[in-house]
Formats: sequence, structure tokens, C-alpha cells
Amino acid sequence: MTKHIMVVDDSKTIRNLVAFVLKSEGFRVSTAEDGLDAIEKLYSLDPVDLIVSDVNMPRMDGFTFIKTIRTQDAYKDIPIIVLSTEGQEQDIQTGMSLGANLYMVKPAQPEKMVRNIKMLLG
Repeated sequence: MTKHIMVVDDSKTIRNLVAFVLKSEGFRVSTAEDGLDAIEKLYSLDPVDLIVSDVNMPRMDGFTFIKTIRTQDAYKDIPIIVLSTEGQEQDIQTGMSLGANLYMVKPAQPEKMVRNIKMLLG
């Protein structure tokens, strides 16, 4: 069955680019503009197998989004990749400590991102 990935980023360009790369690899992709939008969609969509999320977003940032879904049984085990321009060690530590499985700094190499996604979906 096709794996379903949610891409959360306030940049339409980034959302479309990541979605394009993932769709070309055969994944089903849903997108959200920020953490709040993503949570609303998680509740209404088919189950999501993996989430790729930015950090800096309006309404609800990526760290708050990760922290929020990690407290819910239905989403506590979904693999999450943070994809952010924030590449400081502190940001990476924060993301990982909140429950991200992987932290990638933009611009991420599409091949590397796809390889990491396939590894996490294993």
C-alpha cells in the first residue's frame, strides 16, 4: 500500500517542491501550512505514515506541533522529520528532544531526504 506523508511548511514553494519529490517516488502526499493546519488535517485525513515539518511557521511552529502530537496516542509513533533552515545545534537538540526522528537542514538533497524517509518507514 502507498505510504501517506504529510508535508508541513508555511512556504508554498517548499511544500510544492517536497510534495513533488515525494510523489515522484510513489508516495501519497498531503500538505499543511502550519502546525495548526496540520493537526486539523491529521484528524480528518486517512492515517499518515510520516510527517515532514518545518520549524518556523505562523500560528503554530514545528516544535509546538511535534510536542502536541507526541502527547496523543494515535500520533506518538509516527516518524517525524524536521526540515528547517534553523541548523544550530540547539535547534537540532530541541527538535530531537521533543520527539522528531530526524532533523534535516534546508536545502535538503532530495535523494537524501527520500532515502531517510524510506529508512524511517522501513
